[in-house]
Amino acid sequence: MTTAAPTSTPRRTGEIRAVCLDVDDTLVDYSTSSRAALAAMVGNADAWPLWQRITDEHCERLLAGELEYETMRNIRTRAFFAALGEELDQQEATRRELHRQEVLASGWRLFPDVVPCLEWLRATGLPMAAVSNASGRHQRVKIASLGLAQYFDTVLIAGEVGAAKPDRVIFDTACADLGVELGDTVHIGDRLHADAIGARDAGMKGVWLNRQGPREGALPTGISAISSLAELPELLVCELSAASA
Repeated sequence: MTTAAPTSTPRRTGEIRAVCLDVDDTLVDYSTSSRAALAAMVGNADAWPLWQRITDEHCERLLAGELEYETMRNIRTRAFFAALGEELDQQEATRRELHRQEVLASGWRLFPDVVPCLEWLRATGLPMAAVSNASGRHQRVKIASLGLAQYFDTVLIAGEVGAAKPDRVIFDTACADLGVELGDTVHIGDRLHADAIGARDAGMKGVWLNRQGPREGALPTGISAISSLAELPELLVCELSAASA
C-alpha cells in the first residue's frame, strides 16, 4: 500500500500573513500625555505646534547621525525655549526636560480598543510587529511598561533602524524580522502619509487609523481607513476572504 505524500495549501500572493502596528497615537494616547507634559514644562500647551516642529527637526537630525540620543532631547528643549525667546543653560534645560519626561511617563495610557484588538490578533496566530518612528530607548520602556511587549514578535524603532516611516527601509526590516513578504503584510497607523501611504508605497497593505472620524474627500488609492481598532478584525477578515477567493 502506497501512502500519499502530504500536501500543503498553496501560498496565495497577497494573503495577509502578518500585521504591523504603529505605537504612538495608534496604541498609546501619546498626544494627550505629551501635551500635558509640555504644559507642565511651559505652563500651557499653546506652543504645541512649535514643539512638534522642533521635535521633528531634531529627530531627523538624530536619524541622520548629526545628534546623539543621549543629548538630543536637551538640545531640542534649548532650541524650543530659544524660539520662545528664552535662552537656557545646559543645567536648566536638563532640569526642565527631566520634569517633562516624568510627567510624560506618568500619563502614558492605552486606548480602550487596543487590548481587545491585540488579543484577537494574537488568537489568529498572525505574527506582529510594532513599527515606531520614535528615536530612542524610552519607546521600548513605554512598550514594556504598558504590557504591549507580550503581543509583538519584533519591535522596530526608527532611531535604532536608522530610518523612519514612510521610508520603506523600516517596513522592509519589519517584514524581514517576521519572515514574511511585504505584499502579505498589513500596516496600521494613525498618520495617513507616514503610515498608510508609506506602507502602501513599500508594497504592503496600508490602513489609516483615523480616530478623528470621517474626513472630506476620497481616500488615496489602495488605502483602507478605520476609526477604531475595534473595526480592524472585520477589515482583516474581509481582506483575508478576498485574498482567498
